[in-house]
Amino acid sequence: MSSFEPERLDDTAFLTEADPAGMLPAVASSGAQVRTSHRGALEAGVSRLSASDRPRAVVIAGVGDSAIAGDMLAAVCGGGVPIPIVTVRSYRLPGWVGAADLVIAVSSSGTTEETQTLALEAVRRGCRLITVGRAGSPLAAIAEQASGLHLPAAPVQGAVRLPRANLWGLTMPLVAVASALGLVEVDTDAIEATAKRLEDIAHRCRPSSESFINPGKTLALEIADTIPMVWGSSPVATAAAYRLATQLNQNAKYPAIWGEIPEADHNQVVALDGPLAQRDIFGDEPSLALRLIVLRDLEEHPQVSKRRAMSVRLAQDRGVPVSEITAEGAHPLERLASLVCLADYGSVYLALGYGVDPTPVSAIAELKARLSQ
Repeated sequence: MSSFEPERLDDTAFLTEADPAGMLPAVASSGAQVRTSHRGALEAGVSRLSASDRPRAVVIAGVGDSAIAGDMLAAVCGGGVPIPIVTVRSYRLPGWVGAADLVIAVSSSGTTEETQTLALEAVRRGCRLITVGRAGSPLAAIAEQASGLHLPAAPVQGAVRLPRANLWGLTMPLVAVASALGLVEVDTDAIEATAKRLEDIAHRCRPSSESFINPGKTLALEIADTIPMVWGSSPVATAAAYRLATQLNQNAKYPAIWGEIPEADHNQVVALDGPLAQRDIFGDEPSLALRLIVLRDLEEHPQVSKRRAMSVRLAQDRGVPVSEITAEGAHPLERLASLVCLADYGSVYLALGYGVDPTPVSAIAELKARLSQ
């Protein structure tokens, strides 16, 4: 097992050399992605949609980071949304999905097998179809043949052409659709505030910013040599918690557990009494112990706020270290962005601290190759 070396994080030459494809610059492009992808959706004709033609349900079809975009949409719309917003991560649509529903098939490349399968099934069932992804792709062709609408996912700038580096390019077209349908109010001020929030975090988390004032590096230092258990206290914070867990998986090749309060208080909290809750300071070998990471939101149910505080105290009473990160901003989209961007930076810095190239996902590539045989 490679060791985490904190001094790597303040060696800008090392950070550049160890990140040859430029995952850090890709994360820094998040603000530009917000503006470009939202503008692209408007130019592609999302204004054809209206609240008067609202579907019975919105179904996001996608896997991986494309599915996370669906989670983020549901979080931004919030619990008061008048229709269900459901994300499907599989090869089949639920049996209830039919002609009264809108299916949005999301794939950055436009070639994802599962997503194409769901898009074709949506067409067979007579659903309205919108696709999000690369222009000229097989997924875009399905929308064209079905007289549906294709919205481009603005490509991330630089060498990294991976879906996880283009999350906002996938999410903003969905937000534009929801806004046009009257499911959430996201005006130009909210878009610009979100983009500026992402740019502000990019500045604070830049490679040249030293660890003691860099929140992305601080998060990496706190996670290193622990098993992170990441909990969200609202739909916005929970979507970000899942994003942090998956980014730790893909960028740092690192395990993580995620959950939502109050549900986590009915199962995961018991791990605070388990064998990983305490580090063996007398052991001969390095040991991994739990760290609780709580993502907080400004809009929490009063009982959730109470449970969050009690959960943190419970962990601290047992010697389990806790990190609390609070969302910033007024609009749900901006608050989500503040948490997601920090999660992205923290995961990349964790990878680099271990000397791991954050870009390759060899196990996924090998799995796809074996499936194609």
